[in-house]
Amino acid sequence: MSNQTSRCFAPARILLPAPGTPLDPWACIAVDQFTSQPEYWQKAEALAKDKPSTLHIVLPEAYLGTDGEEARLESIRRTMSDYRRSLLTRVVNGFVYLERTQMDGTVRQGLVGAVDLEAYSFEKNATPAIRPSENTVVERIPPRLRVRRGAELETPHVMLLADDEDCTLIEPIGRETSRLPLLYDGELMLGGGHLTGWAVEDPALIAQIEQAVAGLGDPARYAARWPEAAGQPPMTLAVGDGNHSLATAKAYWEERKQTLTPAQRETDPARYCLVEVCNVHSPAIEIEPIHRVLFGIGEEAVLAKLQSWADSRSIRLGDGGEQCFTLVSPEGERTVGMSGALEPLTVGTAEAFVGALLADCPDASVDYVHGEDAVRQLAQKGAVGMLMPGLKKADLFRGVVLGGVLPRKTFSMGHAEEKRYYNECRSLVD
Repeated sequence: MSNQTSRCFAPARILLPAPGTPLDPWACIAVDQFTSQPEYWQKAEALAKDKPSTLHIVLPEAYLGTDGEEARLESIRRTMSDYRRSLLTRVVNGFVYLERTQMDGTVRQGLVGAVDLEAYSFEKNATPAIRPSENTVVERIPPRLRVRRGAELETPHVMLLADDEDCTLIEPIGRETSRLPLLYDGELMLGGGHLTGWAVEDPALIAQIEQAVAGLGDPARYAARWPEAAGQPPMTLAVGDGNHSLATAKAYWEERKQTLTPAQRETDPARYCLVEVCNVHSPAIEIEPIHRVLFGIGEEAVLAKLQSWADSRSIRLGDGGEQCFTLVSPEGERTVGMSGALEPLTVGTAEAFVGALLADCPDASVDYVHGEDAVRQLAQKGAVGMLMPGLKKADLFRGVVLGGVLPRKTFSMGHAEEKRYYNECRSLVD
């Protein structure tokens, strides 16, 4: 693995409990879900009580800052040590191919492997092979870093996305399941759907995966796909979910590598992070826009502010334009077209306007809402909605490539129950 592209997603030594260990309750949902619903986590704890479960080696964010946080951290470290020594008896040297049956019956395909944290950065204006899709709030890292420091195991909820319209990376592996060893097949706890996984250890298939990853990061392909980004190093993968978890792994690695020799840095387990990679073009990956709703200000005032702001930015407003959104208010709906000095995505231009409006209007506020019906209901009660257009899957990558990161609250990827469940593990100690 001699260059950044080829090493950015690689085979790993993946650990799992013994065959027959039920996924319910072994696998539990990402800790950043249901943060305002402690009853969810109470149900999960009741299901996992006295049973093997990844819930015992993660810290739900609902418990961050609570009186019991320190005791939970101590219990997590003890349990990690026990699991690493006695429970995680199965080893996959390679990748795990998985299929997740979601609430609507669609099947999301994924590959679990390791990313090299040297090929990733959340620093502003950095252009590594792996990039965040949204701004990283550094203040969110320290609480997560407390869990990562001293941890003997990691189990991922990070999901990376590949811009693989030709389906070269994951889908070919899915056609080989009849000859792959089955690792697990069962229902996930609390309505998480069905999960099936297979070991990918065949050297020929591993080489095929690595070749596909290299192809996704090929400079010629990248230049042809994104001519506007001429001269920029290729991006191979973008973070779709778990942005701050990956950033925490990176922060810990930056700490740790200062204590290592150059030779040690090449193989230290903390240099890598286990992730799932999905193809953004898969029909099972839903990318839905997040709309803006303004309170404390009427449509007439919004339009006046929009015109003033547009004039200051050399943006032309009209019925048509390079970018359009729909303004919804008690007075009805109208299309707002914009042309000129725009952000790469409509949602970015709209977010820049909203920020300027809130700075000028202290009595106004904004909420970020899923679903057009919910926006229209709020508009009937006096709010002013801004319906964002549907986000093309390629636009997600376009926004990252041309804008550095996507504007805040650009898209939602699936329902809470469809987030990644902790399942596969990897040792963080030699």
